[in-house]
Amino acid sequence: MAAVQYACDALDVAIVALPLCASPWFVLLPEAMSESPTHPGRIFTAALIVIGDEILSGRTHDKNIAQVASWLGIQGIRLAEVRVVADDTAAIVEAVNALRARNDYLFTTGGIGPTHDDITVDAIAEALGVGVVVHPEARAILERYYEPRGGVTQARLRMARVPDGADLIPNRYTGAPGIRYDNIFLMAGVPQITAGMLDALSDTLEGGKPLLTETIGCWVQESEVADLLRETEAAHETCQIGSYPFWREGKSGANFVIRSTDASNLADCVRELMRGLEQMDRAPFPGGLEADSN
Repeated sequence: MAAVQYACDALDVAIVALPLCASPWFVLLPEAMSESPTHPGRIFTAALIVIGDEILSGRTHDKNIAQVASWLGIQGIRLAEVRVVADDTAAIVEAVNALRARNDYLFTTGGIGPTHDDITVDAIAEALGVGVVVHPEARAILERYYEPRGGVTQARLRMARVPDGADLIPNRYTGAPGIRYDNIFLMAGVPQITAGMLDALSDTLEGGKPLLTETIGCWVQESEVADLLRETEAAHETCQIGSYPFWREGKSGANFVIRSTDASNLADCVRELMRGLEQMDRAPFPGGLEADSN
């Protein structure tokens, strides 16, 4: 089956759909990354592994990619790769070893619950070459949380298991903590719980300058403004312009997302693009247009 490329208006990424025998993945374009203010020329990147048969089957629609990407951006870290893998130890091990080797940080979501198919901890321990232990602090947290809920069972105790040497990520919702092993972060698959774990990690990771964005909408076909977009981007070396077309109300429109780590350069680029659209008698809409009528 041939790979199919799509546009994603949340991030400037190329999403590639692969055959079912392969793991779906997508890559953040390198030009969308920024340098570290403390290490000139240094770019901090992260990868995300989304784990779960339910994601690959389509039964569950993943919401963690967008929130992890947004949170990382605030930390000055660029989400460089995402891979979706099944509840399969070999697949998780391969993904962990591949992605942690070429990124500063690796995040996983899913597979750290109490059931037999929650195998993320075991798989990552295997990838790291360490054993699996019951973390005493995690056990104490679970005992407190479940004391009025029937107590800690063997199934619930599974949520205290960690790769030997790991630390914990607080979970303010259900007690069961996330896990941190060096630069690898294991988080829950439930988006609300993931959000809480990310919040607990805020301002604890080293990163670069946050990526700033502005959006301009316009009722125009992409082909009409392709030259304008290319020339405007070329004139502003720190900026990237992503174009995201849509069809609504019987006509074509597009949102143009301008990104930069330099606020001044970003503002100049936005002004020039708006001026160029106006010169083409195409009214720009700061903030963008709704892509659908719902």
